[in-house]
Amino acid sequence: MKNFARLLPLVLLTMGSAGPALAQKLIHSERSMYRDVLVYEERGERCMCFTRECRIGRQSCIYLARPREFALSYTHMVMGGLLFATSAPPKTLLIVGLGGGTLPTALREVLPDAVIDTVEIDPAVTGVARRFFGFKEDPKMKVYEMDGRVYVKRAIREGKKYDAILLDAFDHEYIPEHLLTKEFLTEVKSLLAPGGVLVGNTFSSSRLYDHESTTYAAVFGTFYNLKAANRVIVAKPAGLPTMEQLRARAMEYELALRGFGVDVNTVLGMFNTRQDWNPNARVLTDQYSPANLLNH
Repeated sequence: MKNFARLLPLVLLTMGSAGPALAQKLIHSERSMYRDVLVYEERGERCMCFTRECRIGRQSCIYLARPREFALSYTHMVMGGLLFATSAPPKTLLIVGLGGGTLPTALREVLPDAVIDTVEIDPAVTGVARRFFGFKEDPKMKVYEMDGRVYVKRAIREGKKYDAILLDAFDHEYIPEHLLTKEFLTEVKSLLAPGGVLVGNTFSSSRLYDHESTTYAAVFGTFYNLKAANRVIVAKPAGLPTMEQLRARAMEYELALRGFGVDVNTVLGMFNTRQDWNPNARVLTDQYSPANLLNH
């Protein structure tokens, strides 16, 4: 669950991170086998970061006085994609990337009977989510601590299917390379139940933007593109819902989402299929995925 401050001035405004670093109070720090996992408090917010003083964005945030309300803007778009683009309330969901657990916690409240499987590679992140962000598992909401692609391959072998899948895995810089490729997205697509929806959280501006877009298009065809500080991709192999269908679904969730600070009309206004990338950009594959080079 991530917003990143190094991309655009808009990101800085959205994330509210323009204050002096000295105002941040470090309340937790640990070094896992993958990264530093840090928790800061500043101006009524608590945030998980993977870099000192959150120099490269924030993984997850909550308002201390209003912990239910979403503190990062991308979560509004993700919730819209996961809920508005489905023809019925999803009963099975897969989330790759836990962060502070904001999204699975909210989805559990909105969908109390759903099975929500979350994959998180770093046990330290899971521990911090539980200790500092109020994340709690239950019999139908569990965390699997492993690499997201490993989980996907195992789920395929086990014949699992999901009504909705959210890709939200980041390291301290960007999405891991092996979770960006055509082969991986094809594997994820095969896990979708008939009528299922895929939602991917990415950057709204980066040197990877064109390549990501052509890769998603190669696997899913036309997709909805929602953009603010982050970019959220909403894809549906069975065919995208019309705006009228999206609007009808949004109204069903309007009251529930209002409690998280989500204005459904604002989110609806972000859904579009306009192509704003170079369609000739090379598709990312397991053989060609130089994300670290392209994104700098």
